Amino acid sequence: MQSSNNQFGGMKGFTVVWIGQIISLIGTAMSNFALTLWAYEITGKATPLALVGFFFVTPMVILGPFVGALIDRSNRKIMMMLSDLSAAVTMLVVLILFLTDNLQIWHLYVSATVTGIFQGFQWPAYSAAISVMLPKEQYARANGMLELAGNASFVVAPLLAGALIAPLGIGGILSIDLVSAVFAITTLLLVNIPQPDKSAAGHEGDGNFFQEAAYGFRYIFARPSLFALQLVFLIGNFFNALAFSVFAPMILSRTGNNEIIFGSVQSIGAVGGVLGGLAMTAWGGFNRRIHGVLLGWICAGFFGQMVTGLGNSLLIWGIGIFIVSFFAPILNASNQAIWQAKVPPDVQGRVFSTRRLIAWFASPLSWLIAGPLADNFMEPAMSEGGQLAPVFGWMVGTGTGAGIALMFVFSGILLGITGLIGYMFPAVRRVEQLLPDHDA
Repeated sequence: MQSSNNQFGGMKGFTVVWIGQIISLIGTAMSNFALTLWAYEITGKATPLALVGFFFVTPMVILGPFVGALIDRSNRKIMMMLSDLSAAVTMLVVLILFLTDNLQIWHLYVSATVTGIFQGFQWPAYSAAISVMLPKEQYARANGMLELAGNASFVVAPLLAGALIAPLGIGGILSIDLVSAVFAITTLLLVNIPQPDKSAAGHEGDGNFFQEAAYGFRYIFARPSLFALQLVFLIGNFFNALAFSVFAPMILSRTGNNEIIFGSVQSIGAVGGVLGGLAMTAWGGFNRRIHGVLLGWICAGFFGQMVTGLGNSLLIWGIGIFIVSFFAPILNASNQAIWQAKVPPDVQGRVFSTRRLIAWFASPLSWLIAGPLADNFMEPAMSEGGQLAPVFGWMVGTGTGAGIALMFVFSGILLGITGLIGYMFPAVRRVEQLLPDHDA
């Protein structure tokens, strides 16, 4: 059905935006792939790559409550377009610096910071838009489609980037990213995203800008089950980021900078994410969505992340990353559906931004310490004759990349334990029974 202003709405409108996001995500993943290779070839260290993630996530987390207040005060579609436009402008600057042979590592830190600030608008606005475009019965499937889009881009992007980087160069790859961002903005222009009606929670959260920014904390802290659920994500995200922030250096160092193997592992993982997204889209998840969340963490940790660290070949890395990626859409879409059902749409910008701040609060710490931990302690300790080599060498081998592999093993074990602990607390296990839906 089309709205009166000839814009698409409902599931048709959501699908149009979804297609635009797939194209944009492919472009972004291609540019990230190319810049990762460039940065590692320039430095040969894990720390610079981890710091790019730190500078991307930190402003997104710190400014989250203020961004959420702006989203709830503003037109959600404009906020989403602003995010896409800022990413395009930032990539244009990086492209110009590269083409003029002026690009340096610190430029990537600056661009990651700017992109992180504006990317903070994208996810809360998009999540809130789903709540007003679709009935709640379709939330889990729609979120499965979003997870599918992200993972599909990682199937295609490494293959495309690997095939095109020789004839087009890094500059050509970055140009493709710019074109894809324009496509995403165009699809948003075609879609009607209605503004939500005012709810009781919305009236309760009214006030000046700073009061509205703080409302997300008040809302979540007043509901212990939602707060406890986010603590599970805070701990899980910390252990996940601790390993995957140095994922590229692990693969590249253990393969002699083999970009084909690196791209293949990424693509295998992305296939797992696509299949997980397809499964979630077709299935819709558990009736009790909390099972999708906690079982997802358990399986991703014990059978995915831990196996990735134990591997030293394309086959084992592929199996491990496939499992991690398969369960990621299930746990993320299940969690998202819980929050979309419980939180009124007109306050979702504030609540979801605060929710992300809680879930990602420790992630910048992971990105900040992972590189130095790998370069200065774990890698030397797992070298021939290192302190940890006699104890763990049988498990992950020794030499270049073994220290990072051991980080994957330890963090995977702790990730799985995090999911098990979630089942031990009724506030988490029974979150859907303890809290009514916002439209009840």
